[in-house]
Parts: sequence; structure tokens; C-alpha cells
Amino acid sequence: MAKPKLDLTNENQSPFKVILWLAWPLFLEQILSTLVSFADTAMVGTLGKTATAAVSISNSFVFLINGAVMALGVGITAYVARSVGAKDYTAAKAYIRHSLLLLAMVGLPLALIPAILYRQIPLWMGAGADFLDQAQDYLLITSVFRLFTMAMMILGSVFRGRGDTKTPLRINIIVNILNVVGNYLLIHGNHTIHLNFDALNIHWAIPMIGAGLGVRGAALSTGISWLLGGGTLAVMLFTKKDPTQISIRDSFKPDLAIIKRVVAISIPAMLERICMSSSGIVVTKSIATLGTVAVAANTVYATAESLSFMPGFAFATAATTLVGQSLGAKKPDLAKRYVRYTVLIGLVVMTLAGLCLFVFSNPLVKIINGDADVVELAERCLRIVAFVQPIQVIAWILAGALRGAGDTKWPFYITAAGNWLVRALGAVLCIRVFNMGLPEAVICMSADQAVRAVFMYLRYRTGRWIGVLHENKSAEAA
Repeated sequence: MAKPKLDLTNENQSPFKVILWLAWPLFLEQILSTLVSFADTAMVGTLGKTATAAVSISNSFVFLINGAVMALGVGITAYVARSVGAKDYTAAKAYIRHSLLLLAMVGLPLALIPAILYRQIPLWMGAGADFLDQAQDYLLITSVFRLFTMAMMILGSVFRGRGDTKTPLRINIIVNILNVVGNYLLIHGNHTIHLNFDALNIHWAIPMIGAGLGVRGAALSTGISWLLGGGTLAVMLFTKKDPTQISIRDSFKPDLAIIKRVVAISIPAMLERICMSSSGIVVTKSIATLGTVAVAANTVYATAESLSFMPGFAFATAATTLVGQSLGAKKPDLAKRYVRYTVLIGLVVMTLAGLCLFVFSNPLVKIINGDADVVELAERCLRIVAFVQPIQVIAWILAGALRGAGDTKWPFYITAAGNWLVRALGAVLCIRVFNMGLPEAVICMSADQAVRAVFMYLRYRTGRWIGVLHENKSAEAA
């Protein structure tokens, strides 16, 4: 007999229990995704620093494309969570069906952009001649599969909005294991693994097959994993038993009112993503002027830091779902209580995460790339960002809470100001005007997180986010 689903809007339950119940699958999912990204970068890193630079140089542009789709997920999550909280499953199903329609209408055209511009984008991002061809190959291959990673973004938001964080986790376990195996088989050529147990006088030589595709193999493995993940999530919407389960016999005729509603709160989130990615492009282009070592070190330290993003993302996403469902059940005090406890838990966890980043900075970066110059520079940067982890999670959780309420405008305003006036401007001035290096640019990026945390709190404190979705519907009716 299946275990009954936890009612997130029950005020008699321990908030700690509810938050952790919702967050732990998100946390494990992030562990898997981050470790696979970690493994990807490490496997590519064995090919040299030019290969590491090749797979990362176009990331900021790709994040710009993906950000528009992720923003639609914000709108879908908010309305699905609100509908589930109100026990209006008919409305929830309508929003879920429209998530598939929006994926086709918006995701497909956006997925074609990097596929068409795969030669130009690395050039625009400042790729050096020593890794330009590899960067173009990597971008083209991954772009062929990009629609499926967009499906993972939007459909994952659907599951999280209805309070189901375990289904995306189960799918990611399988997908990420296959991705790592695919990397191993496709990146390296045929080789032999030697296992020596001298105490037992056992010496094994195990022949391993490999395609020897290098950077292209990493791209192909990543793309196939996206295909499996996005396709499986789509199938689960139709097959997993749930009050919001949809059917192929349902009407998929677009409802302009629903699309308008979702897009209305998604546009600020979309602009926020575009702002983050475009400022990231400016920062990346500035870092590229420092040379291949700086580009590789930036990738290495950012990959290592992403280990600490796992709990932060989990708590921020949990806050989005909990606030959305609580407001849907017309329990704003419960929403506030969830936010308080989520921030408290997040602060404790991220303080420990920052401490680990600082103490283990050297082995973390060495695992990813063994080049001595890259390791030295990346280690310095990682120790800088270790101090901002507790502050960063406050900004993330409060932004997640505001988005769960449908208040996406203020996170956009705050993120835009922080990204451009602190992160991008600061990094450009440090590198291009004052001739400083990567560590100084990283300090500016860390300062951006502190600024965002302060202003997210000030917005949350007003309480005006509570009635945002109601105001949107009232304006639409008028």
C-alpha cells in the first residue's frame, strides 16, 4: 500500500518535518546533478586545460537561452502549487497541460538558436584559437539535444509545484549514472585498467572499450542524458497516479487566459535570468582577456563551489512550493512560518558548507583539474566565495518564497541591480580598468550576493507579496 502523501498545508505538522521532507529529494537530486557536472569537468580536465575551457566558454550564452525556459517554470510552479493548495485539481491539470504547450511554443525555437549559431557563439565569447574548434563541436552536439534539457526544467517545475520532489530524483538517479558511464566510454579510447593486489599476488589487466571522442564524447553523453531525462518526465505526467495526472485524451487546445497568466509572472523571472546570463557574458568575456589559465580556473572554482549550491537550491525550491500551496489554502501565516524555518535551516547548513569549501579548497580543485597554475588560482577564488555561502542562501530562499507567491517583479529588480551594478561593473573595472585578476572579480561577484540578500529581505518584510497572484487575476478579469 502506498504511503499517503504529506499535506503541506496542515498547520499542525512540524515545519521542520515538512521542509526536510520536501527538501531532501531536491538536495539529493542536486547532489547527483552537481556530481555529474563535477565528473564531466574532471573527465574533460584529463584532456587538458584547453578542453576544460572549450566546454565552458559558451556557458553564459547557453544560460541566457535556458533562462527564458526556466522562467516559464517559475510561472508554472506558482500556479500549480497555488491550485494544489486550494485543492483545485482541474485548474492544476490545465496548467500542467499548458507546460507542455509552452515547451513546444517557446522552448523549441530557443533550442534552435545555439544550434544555428554554434560557430559564432564561442567567437563572441572570446574563445582562443587553441580551443575554438573543440568549443564549436561541443556547442553543436549539445544543442541538438537542448529541447530535452528544457523539458527537464519545465516539467521538473510541474512536479515540484504539486509537492512531488521524489519523481524527478528517481529519474535523475538513472539518467546521471548513465551520463557518467557514457562519459567514460565516449571520452577516452580503448585502454586497460590494471588492478594490483600485491598482498594476494593478484594482478588483473582489464581491457576497456572506448570511442576516444574527447570533448565530442562528453557532449554526446550529456545530450543523451538530457533526452532520457526530459522524455521520462513527460511520460510520467501521463502515467504517475496523482490527483493532477493528465491524460492523452484531455484537450490540449491552448487557453490564452492561462498562457497570459503564466507569462505575466514569468516575464520578470525571464528578464531576471536574461539579466544574470547577459551580465555573466560580460564577466566571462572580461575573464577571457586574462588568458586560458584564468578561463579554466574560473570554470574549476565555479564547479567546486556548485557543491554548496545543492542545499541552497533545495531550500529555495522548497520555499517556493510551500509558500505557493500555503497561500492557495489561504494560510499566509503558515507561509511566513515556513519561510522563517527554511531560512534558519539554510543558514546552519550553508555555514557548514562554506567551512568545507574553505578547508578543502585545494583537494576540491585538484580533482577537477591538475594543472598547477589553474589549481593555485582556482583555490584562491574558492576560498573567497566560501565566506558568502550563508549570505547567499538567504537571498535564494527569500527569492524562492517571493516567486512562490507570484511576486517575480521584485526579485528581477533586485537581481538586475546587483548583477549589473555590483557583479558585472565591478568585475569589468577590476580586470579591464585596474588590471587586476580573477580573485578581485570574484570578490565583486560575492558582494553581489550580499546586496541581493539585503534587498530581498526588505521586500519580503513588506508583506505585499501575499496578494500578488490575486491582484493579477483581478486585473485580468477587469
